[in-house]
Amino acid sequence: MKDTAIHVAQLMAASARTAPKAGGKDFLEIGVIHDDEELHKIAQTMKAHAPKSTNEAFWLRDADNIEKCQALLLVGLKNCACGGYDCGACGYPTCAEFMIKRQLDETEMGYSGPFCALRMMDVGAALVAAAKTASLLNLDNRIQQRVGAAAKHLGLIDAEVVMGIPVGFYGKSIFFDRSAPKH
Repeated sequence: MKDTAIHVAQLMAASARTAPKAGGKDFLEIGVIHDDEELHKIAQTMKAHAPKSTNEAFWLRDADNIEKCQALLLVGLKNCACGGYDCGACGYPTCAEFMIKRQLDETEMGYSGPFCALRMMDVGAALVAAAKTASLLNLDNRIQQRVGAAAKHLGLIDAEVVMGIPVGFYGKSIFFDRSAPKH
């Protein structure tokens, strides 16, 4: 089943690539990871970061998913420009002002934002397109932020913001039938 999961993850990557983008400009970085050692390394990085976070139980829960997944799709933004619509969603009246005043804030296990809202919607559209492809082919999946942060931290994808979709074929989805963390 792993080979089939990898193949579907590659089809998901194609769906992510061809998803609609603001202004028709593509700033997405997309990759598929299926090597068991790399997946294990991502999960271990998530576990190591868990005690440093404000949501330790969630990092551990998601790391467990990564240890059990058969493949992982990563979708990120790299060197993205503003959408050019002066929409104000970023908090600035114009895209030019946003780009001038934007202060990148790199975190150990997160994003280097802020980002243009339209570019973040590009990521969302790509993730939804990929998840739909998985769903059409009955591949269990779930969009996750923490796995993207860990993959970015490890240098497994060259992007400023990354989300991931772990996938696998199971008798019962491990991505939704998970134990709730204790608060």
